[in-house]
Amino acid sequence: MVLRAPGLGVLNPAAARLEVWGDPIAHSRSPQLHAAAYDVLGLDWSYGRRRVDEASFGAELAGLDGSWRGLSLTMPLKGVAHAAAVSRDRRAELTGAVNTMLLDTDGPRGFNTDVGGIVRALAEEGVTAVPRARIVGAGATATSALVALGELGADTVEIVARRPEAVEPLTVLGGRLGIEVTAAPFAASPSHDVPLTIATLPGDAPVGDAAADALAQTGGLLLDVVYGHWPTALSAAWGRAGGTARSGLGMLLHQALLQIRIFGHGDPDAVLDAEPEALQAMRRVLEAPATA
Repeated sequence: MVLRAPGLGVLNPAAARLEVWGDPIAHSRSPQLHAAAYDVLGLDWSYGRRRVDEASFGAELAGLDGSWRGLSLTMPLKGVAHAAAVSRDRRAELTGAVNTMLLDTDGPRGFNTDVGGIVRALAEEGVTAVPRARIVGAGATATSALVALGELGADTVEIVARRPEAVEPLTVLGGRLGIEVTAAPFAASPSHDVPLTIATLPGDAPVGDAAADALAQTGGLLLDVVYGHWPTALSAAWGRAGGTARSGLGMLLHQALLQIRIFGHGDPDAVLDAEPEALQAMRRVLEAPATA
């Protein structure tokens, strides 16, 4: 069967190779997640991992032949993948980040499934709308978190960051989304309570106990995008405060499912055959001990 998605060229039906690229990459659980789903869906696709940095990305991409179907991109490649894509979905355009490439005859098409991964992970926690929220950290993942909050209806978002100037691009993005973005430093006394906090810091980022405890006491539900370093300083503070903290495994699960929709149909909104069964198989992978 030849797959054609709206606005895309014809995808080679024999293309069956996929990989996740990044640096570092040995920790990635994406190969196990994708393999579990492909098995349930009856797809004869292979999915591996490759260590690729920003400097080598262009040459590696140019070296792929017609046997390749798509790529998952992790740090630090989401920006260079955005630049290399011949087209991008709205979420990728807003964030400046591509974490999924569909390789078709017209060139690589870029998508951001991190945003949808956050939205779907929060829905599993009963959060389908939120008027205000807090983001901790102002790096690349914070842009996806902000777009996700916009899709959930947030009109005010406080961003806690060590460098106030790092919040400025997020303030501009907030303006495009109709969100009032304010910057706040790490401190022992946040100015107000929020029902939801999304932490986008690296897992080993140092956060002082006083600041972490104050954020926990005023931060509602915590979604920490980290899953490799657990508990993080923030999730530990939420535990001390008796709050609820969730790791980034839910986001990882759902962004991977959206990637598989793209690899299969060219559309992150196109539901897969046997999708509930595939999702359950992927959950079992996450419940098992991580392997290299």
